[in-house]
Amino acid sequence: MNKRDFLKSLTLLSVSPDVKLGRLLAQHEHRDPAVVAGDEDFWKSIRSGYKLKPDYINLENGYYCFMPQQTLENFISHVRKVNYEGAYYMRTVQFDNKKQIAKKLASIAGCSDEELIITRNTTESLDMIIGGLNWQPGDEAVMALQDYGAMLDMFRQVEKRYGVVNKLVSVPNHPASDEEIVALYASAITPRTKLLMVCHMINITGQILPIRKICDMAHARGVQVMVDGAHAFAHIQYTIPELDCDYYGASLHKWLSAPLGAGILYAKKQHIPNIWPLLAEGERDPHDISRLNHTGTIPVHTDLAIANAIEFYQQIGPARKEARLRYLQQYWTTKVRAMDHVIVNTPADPTRSCAIANVGIKGMKPAELAKRLLEEHKIYTVAIDYANVQGCRITPNIYTSTKDLDKFVAALASMRA
Repeated sequence: MNKRDFLKSLTLLSVSPDVKLGRLLAQHEHRDPAVVAGDEDFWKSIRSGYKLKPDYINLENGYYCFMPQQTLENFISHVRKVNYEGAYYMRTVQFDNKKQIAKKLASIAGCSDEELIITRNTTESLDMIIGGLNWQPGDEAVMALQDYGAMLDMFRQVEKRYGVVNKLVSVPNHPASDEEIVALYASAITPRTKLLMVCHMINITGQILPIRKICDMAHARGVQVMVDGAHAFAHIQYTIPELDCDYYGASLHKWLSAPLGAGILYAKKQHIPNIWPLLAEGERDPHDISRLNHTGTIPVHTDLAIANAIEFYQQIGPARKEARLRYLQQYWTTKVRAMDHVIVNTPADPTRSCAIANVGIKGMKPAELAKRLLEEHKIYTVAIDYANVQGCRITPNIYTSTKDLDKFVAALASMRA
């Protein structure tokens, strides 16, 4: 079998799409996503495609949105296939398949496949940019206290190594307007500012920031913008070009529900030659983004399963998924905002968040809240206690039911410090 025939025989979707799911979605394809968002019978059918641990209600999908059974079975099939082919697979079609899947991801992102690569996670993607720029002593970088710790750590490293000056702002949990956020970042920029990092969706509160407005402001001042999209990709609808950022990183094992260890890095074509790879690569066309993708031998079956995760996402429908996720968050937050002992650290405006929100109990430490939710109510969350955010991050997914959330609301109503 020659390479071309082998590539054709190794289909990216080795297990057929779920027929029952396909029929269900076909029955509802003409319905308004906003209407379907509240149709519990419809989402109960979607829930049946997941294998859920019965010990607790999982409201911590932000770290890792585990795979539906359809994607999981495909992933297992890919593991078997790669293991069966061994070095033959690795030496013949590994990179061709990876390029095909990167093209599928670029299509979702709305960008050129010449500007996007598959990485292992958001941290790798953004740290490659932070560590790969040509920093000079006195150069400045702007970021927020609410940014993800791994990237802040990388900025501290370039501060020590190259003499970069890091300037931190603090994003309010309840901004009055987009302009307040833009002005906050603008106030930290000086003629020495080289890079501005901003979260598309703040991981600890779920707040969606006005990325295009921030990029326009920064570009007008000659500053490049790097966006942490770990929680936005396959969660809310957008294209990277419409944001007009210079760099964008995201994790695929979060809201795309790909296997663990998959992410993306986007870089504008003109910037690619100016980035040092994370790991050294041989002589390549400096404009070829794949030169940034040298990481040695990796679990390639994970790459293959990304295609299956994409298919499931497209079957559900981006608009339908976003509408359901926003519906779920609004379902429980609107019930608890009026409780005088509860603090919601996420904006009430539904356009400023989607699935993720953060809630606390007055006078109670977040760790204690998380502990009591699990031990007394069998609800799993994650405690957040830094950067002006004290509460538990709540991240439902499309398999989450309103009955699950009713139990969560009842738990909050019963708890006092």
